[in-house]
Amino acid sequence: MVAQQNNDWAEKKVFTTGEAAKVCKVSQQTIIRCFDSGRLNGFRVPGSRFRRIPREELIRFMRDNDIPLETIGSTRKRVLIVDDESEIVALITELLESDGRFEVCQASTGYDAGIETERFKPHLIVLDYMLPDINGNIVCQRVRASQTMPDTRILCISGVVESSEVERLKRAGADDFLKKPFDLTEMISRIELLLEIESK
Repeated sequence: MVAQQNNDWAEKKVFTTGEAAKVCKVSQQTIIRCFDSGRLNGFRVPGSRFRRIPREELIRFMRDNDIPLETIGSTRKRVLIVDDESEIVALITELLESDGRFEVCQASTGYDAGIETERFKPHLIVLDYMLPDINGNIVCQRVRASQTMPDTRILCISGVVESSEVERLKRAGADDFLKKPFDLTEMISRIELLLEIESK
């Protein structure tokens, strides 16, 4: 029955407060209170007191409150892209979002990467080695030191790293390295391998 519900919720675009309560595993009154206080956004059905919550808003609410997205039937892998080059970020984001198997978040500094890693809880981080504030080694070490993300994979990218630095990156916690400019097909292959998902 639970599996069937998850399948139904995977296709659902708008949720009732009762459905949102089941997804979040809280009481319906909790969802209603969050809705009425503005913590959970949505709309009221015209001419009635019924509340409705769009899928994207429910996912945002679940993320903000550390509620696992698996209950909503989301099978997409979460990927955090950390790079200060907006063109690279846009390229990788478009590649992954158009693929359909990934949910993407972005950060441009090591500081932002730390915040987004805790909030987004990525399955994979695509990490540029040279960030404006800190280098990739430090980010790798911080992710590996976190108790909440033991299985997060890290794919480092850079165009200026020597082989000895690549080894240091891997010792710091990176799982793989890809040199810029990289082939997009190669990037997808590396991500599939790291996340242990089948090729398309």
